[in-house]
Amino acid sequence: MKKLIVFAAMLLLVDLTYGGGLLTNTNQSAQYIRMMSRSASRDIDAVYFNPAGLSFMQDGWHFAVYNQTIFQDKNVTSGFPLLNNPDYVGKVSVPAFPTAFAVYKNENWAFSFGFGPNGGGGSADFDRGLPSFEIPISKIVPGLSGLTQISPAMDVNGYNADLSFSGSSVFWGFQLGATYEINEAISVYGGVRYMPSKNVYEGSIRDIQLQVGETWYPAPTWLSQTAGVISGYATQASAGATSMLGAASSMQPIIDGGGGSYTLAQLQGAGYISAQQQAQLEGGLKLMGFTQEQINAMPASTVQGSYKAAGNQLTTTAATLNGTAGKLNATAPQLEDKEVKTEQTGAGFTPIIGVNINLSEDLNIGIKYEHTTYMKLTNNTEVDELGLFPDGAKSKSDVPAILSVGVGYKGLDWLEAQLSYTGYFNKGVSWGGNTRDMAIWKSSDPSKIRVREIEKMGYELGLGLQFNLTENFAVSVGGLVGDMGVADSYQSDFSYSNPSTTVGAGIMWKVGERLTLDAGFSDTFYKDQTVTYTGDPDLGGNFSYKDTYGKTTIDFAIGLSYSIF
Repeated sequence: MKKLIVFAAMLLLVDLTYGGGLLTNTNQSAQYIRMMSRSASRDIDAVYFNPAGLSFMQDGWHFAVYNQTIFQDKNVTSGFPLLNNPDYVGKVSVPAFPTAFAVYKNENWAFSFGFGPNGGGGSADFDRGLPSFEIPISKIVPGLSGLTQISPAMDVNGYNADLSFSGSSVFWGFQLGATYEINEAISVYGGVRYMPSKNVYEGSIRDIQLQVGETWYPAPTWLSQTAGVISGYATQASAGATSMLGAASSMQPIIDGGGGSYTLAQLQGAGYISAQQQAQLEGGLKLMGFTQEQINAMPASTVQGSYKAAGNQLTTTAATLNGTAGKLNATAPQLEDKEVKTEQTGAGFTPIIGVNINLSEDLNIGIKYEHTTYMKLTNNTEVDELGLFPDGAKSKSDVPAILSVGVGYKGLDWLEAQLSYTGYFNKGVSWGGNTRDMAIWKSSDPSKIRVREIEKMGYELGLGLQFNLTENFAVSVGGLVGDMGVADSYQSDFSYSNPSTTVGAGIMWKVGERLTLDAGFSDTFYKDQTVTYTGDPDLGGNFSYKDTYGKTTIDFAIGLSYSIF
């Protein structure tokens, strides 16, 4: 039976990103949530979305704080036929998703600071684990089906296990930069973001049970006890083999003396064997399945050959039974309770540049480029009963480069509009191996573990409209479509990416001359992704099944901005 690998490559593969790229959160303000497009912003949230546009703010100090509450369901339906239940749901909750911005503007210069979770920021709980956890366990039942050939009482027909997994991840961003207005048309920005990062993973496999007949047993205990029973059968078979081969050996002098063509009755009548020996030999032949009529006609050479064949077969049976007992004994510890508890920490720097082009008082273009963030995370492992997270080991977790371009229009007193494009250079970093492949193939054929690939550049395209109902109050709506361009080899139950459509709406209320309230709500609709897995080391190369991956996400945001002129 293959070794169970159920937490393989858990490192950084649980997707805890909410808005934006594969590792990047772009939902960094309440204005974004209510409009879904801010890449040409010239307000306080331009610190993140269009930092070169900060030169158009009024001289003075400007501050903003925001919080979002995010809920996400991650739904996995697996077509693997041996699972007890194909449906898995992960609950992602983010009660607090804080961001904050500060700007000091003086004539042609603006100095800015930004803070927020640029990746992750919440926790995911899978109270049933994931298919990658359970599939190796589900193979136990067919793997033990051969035991019924030893005894019908060893009919293993079901399994159960208490599986759980939880993960939390946050890549904080501390951004500092300066904006300079070259002239009325062009402003530029240069800055850097420091990203300290932390992932925490806890998982367990407990109370694996096997159903044997109508009764449930703890799997390790039952396997160990059954191994002992089978070892006893092997001992009996070995003793039988010794007896059979000894009987065959005892007839060799008769064969050598020319008595090979005589029946047992003739040999007894001639005094070559006693009546007791005849009865013993005939009794052994009957145990082999011969009838008395067949035995009466059987010459001594055939009797000897039958005993040799039976002895050799029992020898083989004993070896097979001992091998089966050994495998059961080796498997039993693998089915004992297992736990993993590890924390990963690291940090990286993101150089950021930007340009703002002011075509007119009403038309504005913002451009921002974030370089690749190179990062290594180090394991701080408390418990690792599967040996997958060596304490102190390092792993790469680079964040892809990002290019955003936005166009803003304020040509009407009652209407403002923004159109944004964000491109994610996901091909520029390594995403490691496919987690499902690792769970299935790591212990048998690692060459079949696929590298997670990106087919095309990821993108998001957003449009936001703000309707100014009064001088101090506005409502807004927005929409966003996105596709990260991943290949099927990228997808697994641990981490997957779905093309999405998001709608947002909210309000802006200028409470006073210096204080503004923004609030918004967004709902993201993901297109289910179906992935086919082909081949299995236990079920054959032609075996295939499909998994379907889905998500739902809702986001509530609120924020206050305040200016000191």
